[in-house]
Amino acid sequence: MTTTLPTTKMANAIRALAMDAVQKANSGHPGMPMGMAEIAVALWSGHYRHNPANPKWQNRDRFLLSNGHGSMLHYALLHLTGYELSMDDIKAFRQMHSKTPGHPEVDITPGIETTTGPLGQGIANAVGMALSEQLLAAEFNKPGYDIVNHYTYAFVGDGCLMEGISHEVCALAGTLGLNKLIALYDDNGISIDGKVEGWFTDDTPARFEAYGWNVIRAVDGHDVAAVAAAIAAAKTASKPTLICCKTIIGKGSPNLQGGDKVHGAALGDKEIAAVREYIGWDAAPFEMPADVYAAWDAKKQGALLEADWNERFAAYGREFPQQAAELSRRMQGELPAAFETALSAAIASCVEKKENIATRKASQNAIQALASSLPEFLGGSADLTGSNLTNWKECVAVRSGQPGNHINYGVREFGMSAIMNGITLHGGYIPFGATFLTFSDYSRNALRMAALMKLRSIFVFTHDSIGLGEDGPTHQSVEHVSSMRLIPNLDNWRPCDTVESAAAWGAAVRRKDGPSTLIFSRQNLPYQERSAEQIENIYRGGYVLNDVADAKAILIATGSEVELAVAAASALAAEGINVRVVSMPSTDVYDRQDAAYKASVLTRGVPRVAIEAGVTSFWYKYVGLEGAVVGIDTFGESAPAGVLFKHFGFTVENVVAKVKAVIAG
Repeated sequence: MTTTLPTTKMANAIRALAMDAVQKANSGHPGMPMGMAEIAVALWSGHYRHNPANPKWQNRDRFLLSNGHGSMLHYALLHLTGYELSMDDIKAFRQMHSKTPGHPEVDITPGIETTTGPLGQGIANAVGMALSEQLLAAEFNKPGYDIVNHYTYAFVGDGCLMEGISHEVCALAGTLGLNKLIALYDDNGISIDGKVEGWFTDDTPARFEAYGWNVIRAVDGHDVAAVAAAIAAAKTASKPTLICCKTIIGKGSPNLQGGDKVHGAALGDKEIAAVREYIGWDAAPFEMPADVYAAWDAKKQGALLEADWNERFAAYGREFPQQAAELSRRMQGELPAAFETALSAAIASCVEKKENIATRKASQNAIQALASSLPEFLGGSADLTGSNLTNWKECVAVRSGQPGNHINYGVREFGMSAIMNGITLHGGYIPFGATFLTFSDYSRNALRMAALMKLRSIFVFTHDSIGLGEDGPTHQSVEHVSSMRLIPNLDNWRPCDTVESAAAWGAAVRRKDGPSTLIFSRQNLPYQERSAEQIENIYRGGYVLNDVADAKAILIATGSEVELAVAAASALAAEGINVRVVSMPSTDVYDRQDAAYKASVLTRGVPRVAIEAGVTSFWYKYVGLEGAVVGIDTFGESAPAGVLFKHFGFTVENVVAKVKAVIAG
């Protein structure tokens, strides 16, 4: 946009909206928006390419507020530049069902690219977006047609850089040379507890230079021209750039600026009046002068930018129709027509081969079978590719200057998961990344954010129980599956054999409204026979695997314990006790089924025993207090898997005894 209005007045408009909205809500963080106002002016009025009338324009720049507690900065920018965010929405800041929640939330507010708040994950998402842009550009751009060509900008604060995830993701961004990633650091020296010099004395510029970033030091964050020049310089770099902006938190508040009290609380009516006088702001609360709106308005320029790109994309489509259609499909998140055929063929192959293999290997087989029909697959592992088996024969490793479709994330479980979320948010890829199940703890908050944002990110976890054996309790998951089931909107799959593994992959890829975890064994598991109807019922999360007439009890099992349930049912049948076996690879999906189907699987009034090599408390929702659970409520031990399963009671004899006990009442 072009304007003759002084940039000071444009910045003060942000300050006014931020302090007034926080004051009305009596909740929020005015300090960061007031301190970063000039930085926002420099980026949004001079460099940021976007279209307020179409927040999802494909080739827009991406802007992420990693320090999301300062959400009123973003809301002010969206309102002022012309997004569908009214002054009434600003007045409703932090109120029930408003478009201006306490922290930015994707798909709630037009123009918000990701949900931020847990510090550090915004910059991690930005790395994922920049990586997506780089890979898509390499795949789809042609000479004369740079149709994928945009920047990813992130605002970060001290809190983001103190979080360990910032190290994980920024180190990888430097290694991969993501030169279209530009982070602007709000270096104000203040966090909630006060001056950070008592606990954060890192040499941040040197740290990022060591990562391989281009670093622009000591920029006056209140000098719009200086910040704008730094951004322009960053665009010429061959590396990601960190622009270090020295700022005063709460700038414009004569009595509170520069201190921690302005960080996370309303200023109060008296101080707000003092701010108005101090910065020369005459407008009443929630009133904005016409010249300010005119200066900030980005609708006309945004429409021109998109129209120009649309023309270029149309020309690209005429010359490269197949590539244009493919890019459009992938950016819309639609699956290719060949996917369902490939999935059916993969399952048919499992049925034909009847292999007794580890489900981690079954997972790799499924990836191999599906990859050719899913060019959007972007796999990876946190330094465990040879154990997680998330590679496939034709995959190409992503390296600096070398595009590919498999990422070696290094030992960065949290960073990997949050980068995957950024990849999903950008569009064009379906990312999956893997580690051992016990390390899901490291990445847990990224899983939660994926679920909150309803992202199609696929998290692969192998070595799922005491069945991994000699590595011992540090690596043997007991509570992890149950704990992930507590996360709303996260579908967790723990398949028992090759067929269920392929079906779990199919379900995760099909799912467009949330993430999935795929949880696999290290040890070999036997193939289970099924009918075509039973195979289809796998997608319902739980189904009758082995049925009998007049069942006296129901055995429910997941993963490696389905084998045990089948063997116990056979032993009970030999004693004249008929038992139904239910395989429940995904309790989350099963719980969403209609009441009639669930009742057909878990018949009312029939005693139940659940079997899973993990904590027992979760399973009482299915077996009731009168039922029983064969599980493990202690940590594991270091020993071969067979010894461990026997030691912890995962034996036919123990299951048979439990069934007899619940039948006896």
